[in-house]
Amino acid sequence: MQLTDSGRVPLSRLVADRRCPLLHLSPSPGREEEISIMVGFKATDVPPTATVKFLGAGTAACIADLITFPLDTAKVRLQIQGERQGPARAVASAQYRGVLGTILTMVRTEGPRSLYNGLVAGLQRQMSFASVRIGLYDSVKQFYTKGSEHAGIGSRLLAGSTTGALAVAVAQPTDVVKVRFQAQARAGSGRRYQSTVDAYKTIAREEGFRGLWKGTSPNVARNAIVNCAELVTYDLIKDALLKANLMTDDLPCHFTSAFGAGFCTTVIASPVDVVKTRYMNSAPGQYSSAGHCALTMLHKEGPRAFYKGFMPSFLRLGSWNVVMFVTYEQLKRALMAACTSREAPF
Repeated sequence: MQLTDSGRVPLSRLVADRRCPLLHLSPSPGREEEISIMVGFKATDVPPTATVKFLGAGTAACIADLITFPLDTAKVRLQIQGERQGPARAVASAQYRGVLGTILTMVRTEGPRSLYNGLVAGLQRQMSFASVRIGLYDSVKQFYTKGSEHAGIGSRLLAGSTTGALAVAVAQPTDVVKVRFQAQARAGSGRRYQSTVDAYKTIAREEGFRGLWKGTSPNVARNAIVNCAELVTYDLIKDALLKANLMTDDLPCHFTSAFGAGFCTTVIASPVDVVKTRYMNSAPGQYSSAGHCALTMLHKEGPRAFYKGFMPSFLRLGSWNVVMFVTYEQLKRALMAACTSREAPF
């Protein structure tokens, strides 16, 4: 099949279903109707509803978690390493070194399944967290801009902070259980929980109901920061690429925007993420507050401790953002196309 100079296929040379979501019809005046090939589902004329965004965000986040969970587990192990030692002893006795070293050590000492410790709680977390913080972002942004299509940076940041904090209020216990599972070694006598349900019950029994909400303050701060960095950066990069006509609203644009959002988010959120992980995983009474945890880290391990696990954080957030946003954009279009087809089958 031969393409024209514009990268389009003449209609007379292509026999295809006009309803195919991978093809976009673009007739030109005075010329034979042509079809431009695009990657993924074509955007529908009707914008996605709040329900479609809510369900699509949760589903896309779960898919992203399934793919990137080992990187997240490696990040947690690196973040908690050395928390009971000074910086000199921590370096000397480090069990995990680097992303690949951490993953290989875990596979060798605990088995491959250890990389997916806490996956059930992680999926529970994403289905509730992402549905709220990502799925409701556009709706909240429109609320703050009173329905205006032109949202300023302030409205975007405010919307990101709101949905990020709201997500924590909905799903904090799932995050606590996920972190506890990822932090515990599968081998040895130090294992604290036998299953996801056991973790919920044990934490509630030994630490009270408040134990399931441990670390809420740093997690609210982290999610507000992450949501702003992630969604607002993605929003801004995508808008800039489209306005400058550098890319069309298609998979390459979504990929580029998501990768940039992942890097910016990692740089901004890593310190808060380390404190959140340490505090959530701490034994009762080890730290009096998240602030005390941060000060203890600074005193014992120095400023670099706040960027422990940076590389797995970036690998995880970068890849997670790419998978999540690309999947999310495609799911929104697929769901809306399905809804449209159901309403008008002929």
